[in-house]
Amino acid sequence: MAHPQTLFTQTSFHGPSLLQARRTTIGRVTVKAQLRKLRDTGRYAAFSLAWQPAYADRSRWPCPAPMYWDSDVAKWIEGACYLLAEEYDAEVDAAVRELVQMIRGAQREDGYLNTWFTIAEPERRWTNIRDQHELYNAGHLIEAALAHSNYYKNNLLIEPIEKYVKLICTVIGPGPDQKHAYPGHPETELALLRLYTATGNEDAYALARYFVEERGNPTGQDGLPYYEWERRQRGDSAWKRSDSYQMHDSNWYNQAHAPILEQKSVEGHAVRAMYLFTGVADLCCLDELGVQSYEHRSKYFDVLIGLWNNMVDKKMYLTGGIGSMWQWEGFGIDYFLPQGSDEGGCYNETCASIGVIMLAERLLHLDLNSKYADIMELCLYNAVMTGLSLEGTAFTYVNQLASSEADKNRREDWFDTSCCPPNVMRLFGSFGGYLWDYGGNGKDAYVNVHLYTTAKVTFQVEDKQIILEQKSNWPWEGNILFLLQAPTSANVILRLRIPSWARRKFTLTPSYKPAKLEKGYLVLPPAYTSDNRAFSIQIDGFKPRFISPHPYTNQNTLTLARGPLIYCVEDVDNPWELDHFRNIGIKSDSEVTESDEEVDQMGERYIALRSVGLIRKVDDRPESESGVEPGSSTPQTVVADKDLTFVPYYLRANRGGRGHMRVGLLRH
Repeated sequence: MAHPQTLFTQTSFHGPSLLQARRTTIGRVTVKAQLRKLRDTGRYAAFSLAWQPAYADRSRWPCPAPMYWDSDVAKWIEGACYLLAEEYDAEVDAAVRELVQMIRGAQREDGYLNTWFTIAEPERRWTNIRDQHELYNAGHLIEAALAHSNYYKNNLLIEPIEKYVKLICTVIGPGPDQKHAYPGHPETELALLRLYTATGNEDAYALARYFVEERGNPTGQDGLPYYEWERRQRGDSAWKRSDSYQMHDSNWYNQAHAPILEQKSVEGHAVRAMYLFTGVADLCCLDELGVQSYEHRSKYFDVLIGLWNNMVDKKMYLTGGIGSMWQWEGFGIDYFLPQGSDEGGCYNETCASIGVIMLAERLLHLDLNSKYADIMELCLYNAVMTGLSLEGTAFTYVNQLASSEADKNRREDWFDTSCCPPNVMRLFGSFGGYLWDYGGNGKDAYVNVHLYTTAKVTFQVEDKQIILEQKSNWPWEGNILFLLQAPTSANVILRLRIPSWARRKFTLTPSYKPAKLEKGYLVLPPAYTSDNRAFSIQIDGFKPRFISPHPYTNQNTLTLARGPLIYCVEDVDNPWELDHFRNIGIKSDSEVTESDEEVDQMGERYIALRSVGLIRKVDDRPESESGVEPGSSTPQTVVADKDLTFVPYYLRANRGGRGHMRVGLLRH
């Protein structure tokens, strides 16, 4: 079994596409912009173990910003190695090499490897696993080591990381003298399983499995939940807790409120949930693909499906964003999906939707159902792609669906907590591995195509080379050309995703009457592929359409979509708007027209949508009537029609303006 972070090198983006344009920008601009920020903020030098002024600032509790610097550096190394595999850059290469030497030098004699607890608080190792990111940092170092090993073909980073894993296995585990702990911020689970897959490290597999199965154990350590036991060992008051915890025992924040097998809904911090469930899915994948048997696979898989359905049906925004609650950067109650902070929420961290993509990719190995790939695509082109500016130097952490005076539509060049920028970099660097999965045995080969773009995959099935090429102008047009190259003796099955937003409508050329859809994938058997090495498919759904949130959200709004793209309005195109489009409505039968546009000086082409909206006027009560009664006696009138221009959500905050933006407009 392989992961997309390994398989991506077998895919080449050999022609123009929106995805390739972003990947090129990231590989030539973003990676260096982030490297400058790592140096400017002290992160780059952290592994030199020199004291820095930031270590003295304890105003953030329980996690001072430098506490997770290790993970920022690790993600940058990981992403840089993916990008170097496609296009070499001497500056990036030199930085990776220097960082790896610093990491090796920072490791303690016993194998410990964490800059904060080596420099700032060496006496507090492993005392607050719930909050202080030791295991989270370790997980990202593991993933960096795997990427480094794959590119540089040496063990300079794998070696110290495996030594660190060995140490962790002595500290944490089921033994009477061990801590019965599990990561406060999941990530380590999926990283350990990737390490096991790549190296066969049995300690890594055993520890990942322990983390999954022990999580939420109500009597884990001396009859107490581990985090409660840990708190008492520190001598902390039960009422001393960070803002993320509503109550002192709100362990749903980090998905530890119950054993995973008992969890019925997605709760808490959205990124933690996605990374955790990706690890659980990977544990099941190892069994599914015959790498490592797991007797509890079916139970965990059933739970994952229930959690996925709960998330998508009741807790996901139309953009693929997740996490309506700012306080804990995560999920609210079912159907609580306000568009902006002035409506009560909407966080939608970029990392969270990257986590959805990671989880969807793993689930596709367990259940080839287009619903996972549909959501993967939704997140990619909307909630994730909006996280990076066209120039490649500015980012979003929060991705609201509506701006306000308090939270305008804008980007930043870096953050105190900068998990999102390098996460975008490493995702796009390895994205070839997400487009499809493939394999075979003997004379049989298959390719399951999850996402469309212009790309080519080349792989071996025993002594047979299989090449599948796709060309398209996705996400603007639905016509995809395929070219298959394979020996005549190979029996190749292709499965092509037909998106739900296309209402499963498509045209295959040459046609094939026996063709059938299986869980949203068009199955083309060897009888078709052997006779039609070149063919095309036209997927419907590229006309503008109106969509709405679930009725139980009580949001009477309409949103424009086209293909996989969600659209928004911005004041840069509608300069008359002064109040963040709060009083702008539209009718579901309004005519919508299209136009080809280009962002000035950027060469970024896109399709804009235009329609006519309505302006609502809400009359203010006179002072004499104020404070008399709440509610609907306040008059509302429609005062004018207004021309509206819509742009893809991912383009927001790229072209100037005053920071006014909205996705869902009032339904008139």
